Amino acid sequence: MRYDFAPLEGLTDSIYRRLHHKYFPGVDRYFTPFFSPTVHRALTPREARELPPADSMVFCVVPQLLTKVPEDFLWMAGVCKDLGYEEVNLNIGCPSGTVTAKGKGAGMLRDLDSLDSFLYTVFSSAPLPISVKTRIGFESAAEFSNILQIYNRYPIKELIIHPRVRKDFYNGPVDMKNFQYALQESRAPVCYNGSLRARSEITVFSAAFPAVKSMMLGRGLIADPGLLTPGGTTADKLEKFHSELLDEYTRGFGGTRNAMFRLKENWHYWLCKFEGAEKLGKRLRKATDVGEYKTVTQEIIHNLPMREEIIPDWD
Repeated sequence: MRYDFAPLEGLTDSIYRRLHHKYFPGVDRYFTPFFSPTVHRALTPREARELPPADSMVFCVVPQLLTKVPEDFLWMAGVCKDLGYEEVNLNIGCPSGTVTAKGKGAGMLRDLDSLDSFLYTVFSSAPLPISVKTRIGFESAAEFSNILQIYNRYPIKELIIHPRVRKDFYNGPVDMKNFQYALQESRAPVCYNGSLRARSEITVFSAAFPAVKSMMLGRGLIADPGLLTPGGTTADKLEKFHSELLDEYTRGFGGTRNAMFRLKENWHYWLCKFEGAEKLGKRLRKATDVGEYKTVTQEIIHNLPMREEIIPDWD
């Protein structure tokens, strides 16, 4: 099985990816949060930091692109090729209202003629292999058979399927009936993405779908960063991971306060790994002083029992 780390905006940036690989090996590929190329044909300073030359990293990274303009996609794919990347990923899955309102992400699924035209243009001139991350519909899963017919017209390197429709966002049950349909009908290899948060769930999924050779993990891997690591997530490794993240974000953001608020996003998920974290979690969320923040995080890591498997509370 190949394991991919899903992109999460505001969480899995280049600093996070590098340090996660350092402390919690086991991920085969890290996907970047999406880049949105524009007609300006230039990377912003932040984008340039987030997309270093591929050979400067000791792990595999796949840049994800989000756009409905084929010329912008092709330009950015060319930039990625020049930087040494071997694949780009097209985001047709993001359910955010600000994204879909512009006809991007899962919003591309509302107009299948436009989607077909977009794919025709980019696959006619693509400088790199393209994988696609998709949902199974915008309003209804009944849309999926027509969506898959379009995908099957093109040499997609891999189809990463999150088997929910856009309006589900990340909540509710996944549609395994349509995922099974994709396994049977897709011309491209299929990767599964959606609500796998524990080793037991991965084991059950693998037994149910032995033909699937790759899966993408997101929130479960954020909450339990050692999910794929021999020995799992230990308090010692999590403490070191958190400490180095805090140091690097402090340097990157020019101060501890912004670094602290950035890491609170991680703690929203990490708290699911600890038993009895409600009281300390409330103190953590209210902390505005870095000294208090450090005190609370140390209490959580050293004093609370760590669960074998997370109990998510984000749905």
